[in-house]
Amino acid sequence: MDVLEVPPQCCSARCNLAIMMFFGFSVVYGLRVNLSVAMVAMVNGTNSQPSLNSSVGHECPVSSHGNNNSSQTPDQPDGIPQYSWDSPTQGLLLGAFFFGYLVTQIPGGYLAGHFGGSIFLGGGVLGTAALTLLTPLAAQLGPYWLFGLRALEGFGEGVTFPAMMAMWARWAPPLERSRLMTLSGSGANFGAFVALPLTGFICHSLGWPAVFYMCGGAGCIWAVFWFILVSDQPGTHPRISTREKHYIINSIGKDGGAHGWSVPLLPMVLSVPLWAIIVSQMCANWGYYTLLTSLPTYMDTVLHFDLRQNAFLSALPYLGGWAFSVISGVVADSLLEKELLSVTAVRKIFTITGLLLPAAFLVAVGYSGCSGVLAVTFLTLSTTVGGTSAAGVFINQIDIAPRYAGVLLGITNTFATIPGVVAPIVTGYLTKDHSLAGWRNVFCLSAGISAGGALVFTLFGSGKVQKWALAEEDQEQAETERDGLIPA
Repeated sequence: MDVLEVPPQCCSARCNLAIMMFFGFSVVYGLRVNLSVAMVAMVNGTNSQPSLNSSVGHECPVSSHGNNNSSQTPDQPDGIPQYSWDSPTQGLLLGAFFFGYLVTQIPGGYLAGHFGGSIFLGGGVLGTAALTLLTPLAAQLGPYWLFGLRALEGFGEGVTFPAMMAMWARWAPPLERSRLMTLSGSGANFGAFVALPLTGFICHSLGWPAVFYMCGGAGCIWAVFWFILVSDQPGTHPRISTREKHYIINSIGKDGGAHGWSVPLLPMVLSVPLWAIIVSQMCANWGYYTLLTSLPTYMDTVLHFDLRQNAFLSALPYLGGWAFSVISGVVADSLLEKELLSVTAVRKIFTITGLLLPAAFLVAVGYSGCSGVLAVTFLTLSTTVGGTSAAGVFINQIDIAPRYAGVLLGITNTFATIPGVVAPIVTGYLTKDHSLAGWRNVFCLSAGISAGGALVFTLFGSGKVQKWALAEEDQEQAETERDGLIPA
């Protein structure tokens, strides 16, 4: 049929939406990770590190790759305030964001599925960016104020990913889902890659407060373009071609509509494929959030890289993760278009690759000792290969329930955010003495949890639309077809 003729993706409305989301999530992750590097500059190292007389925390000598001692303060302009926060306090502050992030996932997905996701995605980024501008003031008032502010930022940002999923349920043709969603979601890794070294450079050149002013300003500017250029669905987009609009609407069909006020909660709770997503994402995110929040601290206190080297090397893994996530989306769609594998098989293959191999590399990091080269190499390999899971479990919600994709992502991301709260705190306590053994425990724990997630999804994951996710008429048709197959 002519209406199903595939219009070119280049410069299309759906491709432009993916690019806007890409930059939006780059900003989102810049707002999320800026504190991880800035913390190194915010903390008075002399008071927060173990005593120089202690036998721990100084196992690795300061070599030529680092020109600062971890017990000294990173160089930045004079007059910049610093604080005496110990390691557990830093862990709590780094995890504070996720306390708020937990709260708005499910409401955000539910409301985005009903009203449309553009207002929630744009508003979430704008609110978080505005709050980020207040970070220097909150830090000056004390750690409790900073904790509260970071939790509020998480509250605002919690709606963004569910809103993205709700929008793609209306915009992404089934055979383009992987590439469009991985392109838009890969902005997270790209944002971390850019924000981490940029934060280190800004801290060194202008002082850590400038980090939060610049990141917050960038988020506000992006939000202006978002509200001008983006529409909730193809039918209301003012600049989409008629050919593309008909192609998207007809290829998605009834599954692209709003889900109304009621959702099938009990079938969701009893859905084994949904629980497979929940458990697997929790396991994958434990390692991801551990590195996202604590890697700069490891680079500083164990490997003794200076602030700018620390920021760049902490960012390097995310460059590979960004590239592999985009490539995996293209490969996954190609496999589905050529009908070489089922959706279930594709999602499982990319999930196993993206969780199991990174786990092996994390164990290797734990046994790298004081070798900065080995540690950075294995960390980069771990996060790079981990990018392939973007075409696996992380977009599986739209496979099993397109109509409720926003709600499901809100549910799965709520559980998957728990590691963001717990992992930095656990890392803070495991590494109180800044020893190699403590960090080895951190990496091995993350590896074991990640491998467990791969096993769960392999056994219980699915790529088939669930019966409870079908429209009523589709459910009746499925029942009729099933009854027709049952012999009298």
